[in-house]
Amino acid sequence: CWEPGDAVRCFDKQYEHKGKCCNRCQPGEKLVSECNGTENSVCTGCESGHYQPSWTKERHCAPHDICEDNAGLIVKMQGNATHNTVCQCQAGMHCSDSSCQTCVENQPCQRGFGFVAAKAVAQMSSPCEPCAEGTFSNVSSKTEPCHPWTSCEEKGLVVKAKGTNTSDVIC
Repeated sequence: CWEPGDAVRCFDKQYEHKGKCCNRCQPGEKLVSECNGTENSVCTGCESGHYQPSWTKERHCAPHDICEDNAGLIVKMQGNATHNTVCQCQAGMHCSDSSCQTCVENQPCQRGFGFVAAKAVAQMSSPCEPCAEGTFSNVSSKTEPCHPWTSCEEKGLVVKAKGTNTSDVIC
C-alpha cells in the first residue's frame, strides 16, 4: 500500500503525479492533462512560434526569440517546435555583449588588418586580425578580409617587389 512520503520511482520520460508515474510529453509538445487511474497524460503540439526542447510536464511551450531588425539582428536559423530561433548580427556588426540581444557596428579594420567573419559572430570585440605572412589588406573596411599575395610563379613571372601586410606582390 502506498503511503505519502514513500518514494515513487519513475523512468526518465515520466514524472510522479498523485502516486502514479505519468508519461512526460515529447519534445515539441506540451501537457494538456495529467494521467489518472484510467488515462495516460494528454499532450498537444506547441503552437506556432513556440518550442519545447525536451521531455516535459510543462503546460506551456516557450516563445521563439525574435531577431529584432532595429537591434541589428537577423535570423540565422528559424525556430521550430523543438528548437528556438537563432539570431545573428547583420553584416558589418557584432554582438554588444555576451547575451547578443543587440549588435553594434564594427569599427573598420585598418590597412594591414582583415575582417574575420567567425570572430564577428562569436566575439564582442571588433573582428579584425593582422594580415598573416603571405596576405595583405590595402583598404580600411568593415567587411574585407586579408587577401593572399598574387602568385607570380603561377603566372610564369618573377617577383619584382615583395608583398607586405598592406600591399600585394608586384610581378
